[in-house]
Amino acid sequence: MQRLNVGMIGGGFMGKAHALAYAAMPMFFWPAPAIPVRHTIADVSDELATDAANRLGFAKGVSDWRRVIDDPEIHIVDIVTPNNSHAEIAIAAAQAGKHIICEKPLARTATEAKTMLDAVEAAGVIHMVAFNYRHTPAVALARKIIEDGRIGTVLNFRGTYLQDWSADPAGPLSWRFQKKIAGSGAVGDIATHVIDMARYLVGEIAAVNAVTRTYITERPMQNSATDKLGAATRLSGVPTAPVDVDDEVITLLRFEDGAVGSLEATRNAYGRNNYLTFEIHGSTGSIVFNYERRDELQVMFAEDPADLRGFRTIYTGPAHPHGEGLWPIPALGIGYGETKIIECHLFMKAIAEGRQPSPNFRDGYLNELVADAILHSADAHAWVDIQG
Repeated sequence: MQRLNVGMIGGGFMGKAHALAYAAMPMFFWPAPAIPVRHTIADVSDELATDAANRLGFAKGVSDWRRVIDDPEIHIVDIVTPNNSHAEIAIAAAQAGKHIICEKPLARTATEAKTMLDAVEAAGVIHMVAFNYRHTPAVALARKIIEDGRIGTVLNFRGTYLQDWSADPAGPLSWRFQKKIAGSGAVGDIATHVIDMARYLVGEIAAVNAVTRTYITERPMQNSATDKLGAATRLSGVPTAPVDVDDEVITLLRFEDGAVGSLEATRNAYGRNNYLTFEIHGSTGSIVFNYERRDELQVMFAEDPADLRGFRTIYTGPAHPHGEGLWPIPALGIGYGETKIIECHLFMKAIAEGRQPSPNFRDGYLNELVADAILHSADAHAWVDIQG
């Protein structure tokens, strides 16, 4: 069985999620298409790199990410850094002939994402962007139901991603609130997940009409670059700096196939933790999903007899997409880690079979085209066509 050495760049929250997947994937999906080996991890200092290697099970840590790229023993480069470094690292990795998985959003802008797509296509390497939510078994089941024609022609998509971790003005100014690093705020950070869901389930988006808002215009500066999201300590009595990204976005959607929809994303919704949802209405049925209840998919079929009509709840398990590798009883519990394990399995399978996985850098680029159009629409107060 092929063993693939992984070089990870970045040792924060997402590094932990990816490292868990590398360790656990062969336990869940056996025989594994390939065995990922945690070879080298890079962080911003020798101390942090050594600590990350010890925590996440890598053989060694280095303080210069270029050492990962230059190491002939490394087959895969895993990019889990802030958004502003994705392009430089991915392009260098592609030119070195490494397969690449990159955290989302792929880049700060569609233009930047296109340089990454061009690089991996020119190099002929396998590439994946980590929109792991689409691998949730209930989401994959929703796609199967749509493809099987069970809800007929899709008429409407309604998606949300609501969080509250940045609703407190005392929350620190992490890189996610700085345009030069993040590219955008709620649009790039969480709305892109909904965009990816919409494209995965319904199809390509043709045009958007958006509103964005920034509610908290400055935040206290933190000493560390560590991004702790909702676990960050609230700060007071320290200097503040401007926030130059959006806190909320609401947009209408027009799809290429004629469906319509809406998308709402905010990190300022008190009481909402990770409220990623979609509701899809078709000509003969509807589908509802809420990530906070990720084992469940609600479906309604118009063909049901009148006395049985209504939403039913399907608890995903072994009979559903990816279920054969997870837990043997429906509703036993799918977590965030399992979606990363599935993602890892699909990436390793694509490498072993010599084909591109889904989603890949082209999906990342197409998602960024929509995100850029949303920001343009909000500035122009008008419908904006997606230009690719």
